[in-house]
Amino acid sequence: MLPFKTLIIVEENSPVAIYRQIANKLIGLIQQGLLQPGVFFPGSRELAAILGVHRKTIIAAYQELAIQNWVETLPRKGIRVAADLPVIKPRSFKRAGQSLPYHEPARFSFLNDVTGIDANPELRRSDIVVNDGFPDTDLAPFDLLMREYRKQLQGVYLKRLMSMRDFGGTPALKDATSLFLNDSRGLNISNEHILITRGAQMAIYIAASLILKPGDKVLVSDPNYFIADAVFTKMGARLVRIPVGAEGMDVDAIENALKKTKIKLLYIIPHHHHPTTVTMSSSRRIKLLQLIKQYQLPVIEDDYDYDFHYRNSPVLPLASASHGGNVIYIGSFTKLLAPSFRLGYMIGPANFIAQAINLKRLIDLRGDTLMEEALANMITTGDLGRHIKKSNKIYSQRCDLICQLFNEHLNHAVTFSKPQGGMALWLKFHKEYPLATIIPKALSAGLVLLGSAYYKGENEKHNGLRFGFASLKEKDMQQVVDILSLITK
Repeated sequence: MLPFKTLIIVEENSPVAIYRQIANKLIGLIQQGLLQPGVFFPGSRELAAILGVHRKTIIAAYQELAIQNWVETLPRKGIRVAADLPVIKPRSFKRAGQSLPYHEPARFSFLNDVTGIDANPELRRSDIVVNDGFPDTDLAPFDLLMREYRKQLQGVYLKRLMSMRDFGGTPALKDATSLFLNDSRGLNISNEHILITRGAQMAIYIAASLILKPGDKVLVSDPNYFIADAVFTKMGARLVRIPVGAEGMDVDAIENALKKTKIKLLYIIPHHHHPTTVTMSSSRRIKLLQLIKQYQLPVIEDDYDYDFHYRNSPVLPLASASHGGNVIYIGSFTKLLAPSFRLGYMIGPANFIAQAINLKRLIDLRGDTLMEEALANMITTGDLGRHIKKSNKIYSQRCDLICQLFNEHLNHAVTFSKPQGGMALWLKFHKEYPLATIIPKALSAGLVLLGSAYYKGENEKHNGLRFGFASLKEKDMQQVVDILSLITK
């Protein structure tokens, strides 16, 4: 018998159900040839004892394999690998001596200067990962979502929606989003002002595509959300950088730039600036709104984690004030749920949103109808609001703890300001601790720093990174601080 105990590792904290994990691992063993056609599986009791799970879990896993035609049941004998495996083996028209079709580089011309995102390093099970500031998946309301999923799958209305053309999101989610944003942000919008997207990143890309032409100038912060920079640059725009201080972007510098040259767009994150987490002061907001109306300046306001605030009440977004229809407001439900739930929104004037919907259809003909309907119900029943309240309390405690640990053990190496909210710290290392050496040293010690790092080229002067604390447990935080203390001695 194969050593199933070592071949099938069950991850208790995985969002994937245990029976499905086991089924997937067994399918992998079949595909690898370790379980050949005709080989019998252990009985459900036996495999349950080997893996330390309930027998019903193994029965469910075997049922999943049967549904997918990987196994067959023989009366009074047991379950074995199917003789006719569900693997498609197409006939090949490849002639002898020919190379495999995709083993040669493309010989046609194409864009080859697209700015990418560095791949994650290969992780070990023992590694501690510090991300860019993502929600803790252990807190994600999977049970509530699954409940809503089941409801939708049983309804007739969903089947109609799945075959209909997308009009910027399902009507139910647009209604719920309108209710949610009007209540929490004072936007005073209706459905015609809303586009549902697959995350805030898609919203940024669509908005910029409708506004920018090659050669246009875009005001961005210094430092700025690097993916937004990459989007604008790829569209041929020229970036004009504005310093960021303790009160947010320097509005006087914005005014000077507007006086000197034609600016086509301002990209701003006034609430919890990315990467520095600072919140723009009220006085700067008032002056900025005056400039927006005076210069009829189009603005993308990125408000990716507005709902997480700890020290006081959040400041309402620019979009909630009088701005002459010039502010495109972008946010994300992803930060409220888990990184893999890709749902965001764009808010703007009705005529702009109509064109944004047309553009979205060119790259995404239909949204995730099932997820949209499930989320809509979570909003209208109050489940999402209760989840936000619960998460806020936990994240606030984690923010307090990590700040305390850094002050006690790492003040010789880093500086930071405690944020008013959000899920990350802006951690600046002293110049004698360059991130170019800190990051690889941390990796060799089992600490993977995946937060956006600003220490190369024009960003060398910042020598800082986003330290996502929201998904770290107390034990993890202590280990992180221990490792950073050791490598900065």
